[in-house]
Amino acid sequence: MAERLLLSRLLGVLGGAVFVTAVWGLRNTVEPFATWFYAFAWWSYIVMADAVIYARQRESLLLNRTRELPKMATVSITCWLVFEGVNFSLGNWHYVGLPQELPWRWLGYALGFATVFPGLFQTRDLLGALGVFSQAKGPVREVGTSWLAPATIAGLVMFMLPLIWPRYTFPLIWLSFIFFLEPFCFLGGGKSLWADWRRGQRREIYLLLLAGLVCGVFWELWNFWAQAKWVYTLPFFQAGKIFEMPVLGYLGFLPFALECAIMYNFIRMLEERWLISPRARRRWLLGQALFWVTMFAALDHWTVRVMVSGFPFSVFG
Repeated sequence: MAERLLLSRLLGVLGGAVFVTAVWGLRNTVEPFATWFYAFAWWSYIVMADAVIYARQRESLLLNRTRELPKMATVSITCWLVFEGVNFSLGNWHYVGLPQELPWRWLGYALGFATVFPGLFQTRDLLGALGVFSQAKGPVREVGTSWLAPATIAGLVMFMLPLIWPRYTFPLIWLSFIFFLEPFCFLGGGKSLWADWRRGQRREIYLLLLAGLVCGVFWELWNFWAQAKWVYTLPFFQAGKIFEMPVLGYLGFLPFALECAIMYNFIRMLEERWLISPRARRRWLLGQALFWVTMFAALDHWTVRVMVSGFPFSVFG
């Protein structure tokens, strides 16, 4: 226990040092920090948050569930690329300032997208370790299963409408997987937010909602200053921006947090109940890798607008 606590503190110091170095590199245009500040900031935050979580409750992702982090990061890339695919139709954001060298650009995609789930869930755990919503409970409710089919259909409709009429229905994509996948989690015996709600367990849901808002601020803040960044091109709600995001857009981070949790719960349920054999797991990983390569190439073609030359050799070469 004492050794892990010491290790946790050392990791926290290391995370803080990386974050300070990244800020220095950003301010002085030193690569790779200036271009990939977003990824450096998120990974150092994830490590620092873990140190606080372990210090408070002697259990954390990096110290006790180490094998879960690669799985979480892998699923994070896969799930976020689903939204990138939808954005080919929506056109709600594009990327600028990415390096021309493909290996560095694709590595940046992977490292950046891999932070979405770990960053969100570490924030949830950090808020929980600090005692936020510690008394959150609700009444136990007995609800039947008649809602499952309508919810799944509603989720599918919410997913399809932005592809058909993206100008007016684009916000629905940030709700669709809540309705579409949660019934499968509930029926399949995986971790289910709806099952928690029925049992009167409200804290996980409230923590996720708040973590989504907190992470939304961090996502926009660290993206705003990085040289490699996304820029929004929303058809509405463009007034009153905070960083790159319009004010009303921050409300979308609350359901997005629930959506991320449900997507992660769904995929972990599949892995634990259906992808049991080594052969099935290898095929699953290979399928994800092929999906990544296809989507990275598509991002280069459709979503990246401006690339810069000379990275990283202009600094290190």
